[in-house]
Amino acid sequence: MIYHRLIRIEFNHCDPAGIVFYPRYFEMLNSTVENFFRDEMAYPFEVMMGQAEGVPTARTEVTFHAPSRLGEELDWQLSVVRLGRASVGLTAQVWCGDSHRLTADLTLVFVRDLRPQAWPDTIRSRLIPFMEAPHDP
Repeated sequence: MIYHRLIRIEFNHCDPAGIVFYPRYFEMLNSTVENFFRDEMAYPFEVMMGQAEGVPTARTEVTFHAPSRLGEELDWQLSVVRLGRASVGLTAQVWCGDSHRLTADLTLVFVRDLRPQAWPDTIRSRLIPFMEAPHDP
């Protein structure tokens, strides 16, 4: 299964040339992850924070394939590529129509009181359906 989030490029995302200023992609990526936890994990960030829990990003690697422009709508497609005891590897593929704009690979760590902890069983079971099927070479 793949989680989709549509984000329209607004003026505040753009540099003077009218294309997305690269740090704004990281804000959109975080928004996609936050909404994924709200929509699919039924575990919104405000609930996590109220319990001294969270999913901080431990690693991010991004490849920019093509620029995005003011007014375009980006389809952020998020899936799980690795599920560890306390961490999860996610990949985000970003498309505008048939134009591939960005690939982001990130690792999140489940923490309680700022210490890594095993995923709660309910969250782990909800992450599993979003695991990518292995790709044949």
